[in-house]
Formats: sequence, structure tokens, C-alpha cells
Amino acid sequence: MKVVLFCGGYGMRMRSGDAPLPKPMSLIGARPILWHIMRGYAEFGHKEFILCLGYGAQIIKDYFLNYRETGSNDFILSHGGAEIELLETDITDWKITFIDTGLETPIGERLRRVRPYLGNDEMFMANYGDGLSNVDLDDLVARLPGNHVGSLLAVTPQDSFHVVGISPEGNLTGLEAVADMDMRINGGFFVLRQSIFDYFNEGEDLVTHACLRAAAEGRFQANRFDGFWACMDTVKERAYLEGLEETGMSPWKIWRSGHPTVRVAPPQAATIPD
Repeated sequence: MKVVLFCGGYGMRMRSGDAPLPKPMSLIGARPILWHIMRGYAEFGHKEFILCLGYGAQIIKDYFLNYRETGSNDFILSHGGAEIELLETDITDWKITFIDTGLETPIGERLRRVRPYLGNDEMFMANYGDGLSNVDLDDLVARLPGNHVGSLLAVTPQDSFHVVGISPEGNLTGLEAVADMDMRINGGFFVLRQSIFDYFNEGEDLVTHACLRAAAEGRFQANRFDGFWACMDTVKERAYLEGLEETGMSPWKIWRSGHPTVRVAPPQAATIPD
């Protein structure tokens, strides 16, 4: 199944000085988060990627054009470096399509612009390009009902702030950590059918337009997920993921032993509140 990755983010909240890296190229260990995401999909056999490029497009292109398998795989070197035998590979059998979809283009329009590269495939997956998870992708695909145009992963927020309760008189009535509330946010892991294109127009967004329109008809699914999920949108979030990588506690690395996948909870239909 093809995987569309939205790679046009500026990564403004993670920059130090005038660092030019686009958000998907922010490193976790020796590899950018984009590579980690792609490696996870590839573990399930999904190795055809369509990159919706925007800011820093050339940086992403150059990374893969100059890719070195030895950077993340064991190998045997002989004859003074004249021969290298890889003991394992990662991107050798990947097929990556690079499409410049514009600098300020909404996600939905980026998706619309790469539609021709989806071919005749009824279903495909999509990802924001800044989140990691140990979700069982096979399970996610299998749970999409036949009459639905798509699903998203509904995860608990990472935020550490508290929600304040206030009385009509202005008195504090309570504090509740967001993590303890029955609250879900969009985790950015989508399973979609091409019929999703019937729900948005040129220049519109994927979630706030297409997904909500489909949800209003009972045709979009939200999958509750309580396994590992984390995004990289701020310096703090990047430090958290780097810390996991440094200690070897990297739950998203399902391609390594000791990092099992997690199935989603029973699905529920996404609806618009009254």
C-alpha cells in the first residue's frame, strides 16, 4: 500500500538560530524523524512512499540521493574499503516519489496534488511526517469499515499543562491534568480511500474540511490508541525522543527485537459535536 507523507513543515518551534532544516529532517540519533517513520511503515511491507515536499525540499531530496546504508546497518569491509558487504539493509527496496507541493499549501491540497501518483489503488495511508508510534498498521487497515472513506489515530495528548476549572464568580474550582482527561487528539496516522477526494475542494485542508464532512455522514472512523505515540513539534518533544533513543528505549522501532506493536481499541465513528 502506498504511503503519503506530508513533508512541507517549517519546524519553526524547533529551530535554533537560522537552522534551515525542515521539520521532517530533524534528527533522532543518526537519522531524521522522516526516516524513522518510513522505516516503521516498511516493516509492514509498505515501501512505496510519496513525499509531499514544501519547505526544504532540496534538503530532503539530497538526503536520499546521497543515502548511505552503512549509516544504520552492520556491514563487513574488506580490501581496504574496496568491497562492502551489508549484513542488512533498510531503503534498498523502497520506492520514493518526490513531489514539490508548494511552500504554503494546506495539507488537503498537498494530498490532492499527489493524487495522480496513487494510481488505481483504492486505499492508501498518510502521515504528517512528525509523529512516531508502535501502532499495528495491519490492524489499523483491517479495522476500516467498507463504507468509510478513512480513519485517523486518536491518541492522548502529550501536553503537561492543567485545565483550570472556574466558577461563575471567578473562583478556582479545580485543576485537572490534560493527560488524565478523557481527551483525544489526531495522531496523524491515516488510512484513506480515494473516495476521500470527494469531500474537499481545491485549496482546502484534509482534516478540518474533508474528514469532518465525511464524519458528518458517518463515514470517517477514529481509532482510540493507548500504545506509544509521540510527535516532534517542539524542542522539548525532540529532547524526549532523543532521550529514548539514547537509552535504547525506542518503542517506535518495531523493526528491532523487544519493541512489539500495539493494536488499537475497538473503533468508534468520528462525529461532529452538536
